[in-house]
Amino acid sequence: MYISLRRAEKKDCAQLLELINELAVYERAPDEVTVTLQEFEEAGFGENAVWKAFVAEADGAIAGFALYYIRYSTWKGCRLYLEDFIVTESMRRYGIGKMLFDRVIRETKEKGYKGMVWQVLDWNEPALNFYKKYNSSVETGWLNASLSLEQVKELHDAGL
Repeated sequence: MYISLRRAEKKDCAQLLELINELAVYERAPDEVTVTLQEFEEAGFGENAVWKAFVAEADGAIAGFALYYIRYSTWKGCRLYLEDFIVTESMRRYGIGKMLFDRVIRETKEKGYKGMVWQVLDWNEPALNFYKKYNSSVETGWLNASLSLEQVKELHDAGL
């Protein structure tokens, strides 16, 4: 099997969205993916693109990807944020995850970012074990917070 890495292209978006849905199922949140293909393409390849990704191909078929964007930390400066990192289930155990993760680390260094960050679910033992091999730090004590579009609209309608 021949495995190669490359930067994602717009033509990859439909397959990437399929993998995103696979990840959502794995993370026990299959109904949470609401982005449309058009929104996804625009966000990655439109006039104001916000994300980039590396794609792993095995014998010409997309087997995984690592999608990231740059976030700014007032404490640390520019950092690469790894939003999604997945290898399709049937292609795990071939070193594709390591290839992708190593490529994102290299991107962080090449661009001069102050580090890279990501989230991992506390029950995802395979992922936690993978990250331990890199001697990564897994923080505790921080909770995720968010407002949905509906909540924002409700607050706006209430006069905020």
